[in-house]
Amino acid sequence: MTDLSRYKTLVFDCDGVVLNSNQLKIQAYYATAQNYGASHEQSQALVDYHVEYGGISRFVKFDHFLREIMHKPVSDADIQFLLADFGREVERRLLGCEVALGLHELKKSMPHTRWMMISGGDQDELRRLLAQRNLAQLFDAGIFGSPDNKDQVMAREIASGNLAKPAIFFGDSKYDHQSSGRAGLDFIFFSGWTDVEGWQQYCRENAIIILPRLASLLGTESSTNSFDNA
Repeated sequence: MTDLSRYKTLVFDCDGVVLNSNQLKIQAYYATAQNYGASHEQSQALVDYHVEYGGISRFVKFDHFLREIMHKPVSDADIQFLLADFGREVERRLLGCEVALGLHELKKSMPHTRWMMISGGDQDELRRLLAQRNLAQLFDAGIFGSPDNKDQVMAREIASGNLAKPAIFFGDSKYDHQSSGRAGLDFIFFSGWTDVEGWQQYCRENAIIILPRLASLLGTESSTNSFDNA
């Protein structure tokens, strides 16, 4: 098991790590495309792009949807419609989704380590949701999301001294791994709720530590410290 006691900051992704929300986000992207007037094929193309590029901002995904899938000029009105509709579709789903076991116990076990959340989700929406779920207080180093992407957030928070190193990122996407690596953070991939296709091969090729869920850090769930189950 990774020794977390040496880290000054733990950084958490939200979807697929803290919340079992990846499939709900997929449903929300599909519903939003349908509400916009897209066909089944176009809606599914947005979902496929979302899954392929998990962890990047919804702003980027909707820009791609309009430009490359709907073949329309990207207008502010269309972007705002998609963002607002997606926000409604997401919020009504995520208010009741499963929360990772062991979060509060893990926080109590390491009182001197700061926690930060960096997500591809909308920052205001994320902060509101976590407050409603009684989780916001866990992340004493802040809760951050789009429109800034994860590279931008980490660079900014490291420069300000808020994201103190050594630090480790808990994620479930390729972008989580790549962006945290660029920022000089260690990384653990959580496989239990990921929607990334081919994650086993990706983790094997990049020698990434794999754990099923956050509860594994407490020893309350079986874990994989290598690639035995990949």
